[in-house]
Amino acid sequence: MTLREATELVDDIIDEVETVVIADRDFLENVVLGILSQGHVLLEDVPGTGKTLTANAFATVLNLSFSRVQFTPDLLPKDVLGTNVFNENDGTFEFQEGPIFGNVILGDEINRAPPKTQAAMLETMAERQVTVEGETRQLPEPFFVIATQNPVGQEGTFPLPEAQVDRFLVKDTLGQPDREGKVELLQRRADRFQSIPEARPLIDDPELILELQRVPETIRVHDDLLGYMAEIVERSHDDHRTHVGVSPRGLQRLFEASRARAVIEGREYVVPGDIQRIAEPVLSHRLVLSPQAEVNDVRKSQVVRDILDGVPVPSIEDETRTAAEASQ
Repeated sequence: MTLREATELVDDIIDEVETVVIADRDFLENVVLGILSQGHVLLEDVPGTGKTLTANAFATVLNLSFSRVQFTPDLLPKDVLGTNVFNENDGTFEFQEGPIFGNVILGDEINRAPPKTQAAMLETMAERQVTVEGETRQLPEPFFVIATQNPVGQEGTFPLPEAQVDRFLVKDTLGQPDREGKVELLQRRADRFQSIPEARPLIDDPELILELQRVPETIRVHDDLLGYMAEIVERSHDDHRTHVGVSPRGLQRLFEASRARAVIEGREYVVPGDIQRIAEPVLSHRLVLSPQAEVNDVRKSQVVRDILDGVPVPSIEDETRTAAEASQ
């Protein structure tokens, strides 16, 4: 798949999802970042904003197998991963796959599950495999998780472990639709018995998704931009408002997401604007604020923005464009 084909396919995917989901296009592009980078997406918002609808719409448009896990306080790891079931006919145990065995997994209200069940997701998200009673099974490809969570502090929620939060490539929020979006929502409600918006599948073969995910590997990143990303992460550790800065995994995810952003833009190379645009959804959730910052109600997103404002931006766009044109 060429870069142009990938960019056009991404545009078509987002356009189709927009027929069902009333959301800002930047938000939908951030979800696509996860798909392109073979990462996972965490959507945080209050109930009723369309998080589940968004995940379902992407699964439909991509024409992939879709599984939903409704996380509850009494959910056990085996309810997610699967378990060995005794077969009375031949006296053997057979593995019964859990809902995690799918292409697109919707982890609905993931922070309502107890920590033990949340921990069961770690291996699946990092290694794309499941280990039950000492036996490891590979998950199907492509595989990615779109998890939703309610804001911490709501009744019945458990904070996600730092290790699990770090597994998500991006974290974003739908927010409230604008006035025009609210009117459209009511119009759809009024006409739902006449025309219910439905997304249509755009992908015939799952292999096409795997080809799409390989395109970012062809995107060039200038050495100065590697240093730029490294300095952003270093400053996240030096900031007095953070107790824990961005991990090395987070730095890698920033690199991967910047290349995916270039694909969305139809560019063969990364520019500083790509990094600046995706830094907040890729890095914010990886920060752990200091106790004093928590007391002062400091927002992680503001910390990332302040860091970006303080890091000198390398002037490499013209040089990168020239190199890209010379290679054609």
